[in-house]
Amino acid sequence: MVAPSAAAGRDMAPESLPLGIIPTVDMSAPSGRGELARRLVRACAERGFFKAVNHGVPPRVSARLDAATSAFFARPAPVKQAAGPPDPLGYGSRNIGANGDVGELEYLILHAQPAAVARKAMVIDAEDPSRFSVAVNEYVDAVRRLACRVLDLLGEGLGLGDPTSLSRFVSAVVDSDSVLRINHYPTSSAAADVSAKGIGFGEHTDPQILSLLRANDVDGLQVLLPDARGGSGGDQWVQVPADPSAFFINVGDALQALTNGRLVSIRHRVMASTTRPRLSTIYFAAPPLDARIAALPETVVAGAARRYRTFTWAEYKKAMYALRLSHNRLDLFHADASSGGSGDKKHDI
Repeated sequence: MVAPSAAAGRDMAPESLPLGIIPTVDMSAPSGRGELARRLVRACAERGFFKAVNHGVPPRVSARLDAATSAFFARPAPVKQAAGPPDPLGYGSRNIGANGDVGELEYLILHAQPAAVARKAMVIDAEDPSRFSVAVNEYVDAVRRLACRVLDLLGEGLGLGDPTSLSRFVSAVVDSDSVLRINHYPTSSAAADVSAKGIGFGEHTDPQILSLLRANDVDGLQVLLPDARGGSGGDQWVQVPADPSAFFINVGDALQALTNGRLVSIRHRVMASTTRPRLSTIYFAAPPLDARIAALPETVVAGAARRYRTFTWAEYKKAMYALRLSHNRLDLFHADASSGGSGDKKHDI
């Protein structure tokens, strides 16, 4: 069942949100930095997801990237295919990964690193590669800063001894494994068939630390939240109203592990539209491949034993690529029950 997101809840503080309503967080901190940090923690702990307004990313930066990516997707198929196949970076269509997942979309995945973007731009925009690479790199710089700001605020709200413990996983440029994914969902005839459900991008959680999504004004994104009616109906899919001026930010699997399950990685999906194409851009903030992901010491306390074993980001990526999209990957990394949660408490970033 899909429940609409109640309009009355859009501007409510996370502390007062009823179940099923999507938190909206004003990043300009009208009530002060401390209150903003607390609201972010509440949103990420109870929903794993929030809508960020007054986020500080200049509209011209977003518009420039949208123009560049829209121009690419408007090109003939053979031209676009020259930027693929996704390995996992590059251009792809319908096939999502190598394990049989498909969706009603085409996409472009880029390593969020200037030199890598510049190389790919030679194929994506052969007429003027710098036009594309400048648009992408300017956007990546802006959203990386926003991601780090959110993570620093979460660090403060969680009471970490070093509030920058989380942002240091994703702040690097050269060693970063962060990626930028641009999804183009054409109008879909399958979406008109209720039995086919018109899935644009299937149910999943994001494996990285934090995801920052921005889309045009076409609905489609849905998140899985507790019963919006407060009854016993269990979780249900909630439609997220489109807002091209906002960012929709969600907790990733790695952040759930780093906070020992305090912050939750939310399941979400995208439904295809029968009327208008949808364009979305997602920045996946990820650590370097050799980064060790372990619960931060402040999150391993009495009554909250260590839930996940220590692993590297490279290990987690390997598991991700071996599994179907909907698989709960963190299940593979639960701590050994015999350890009693007393494993290594340090991390390397």
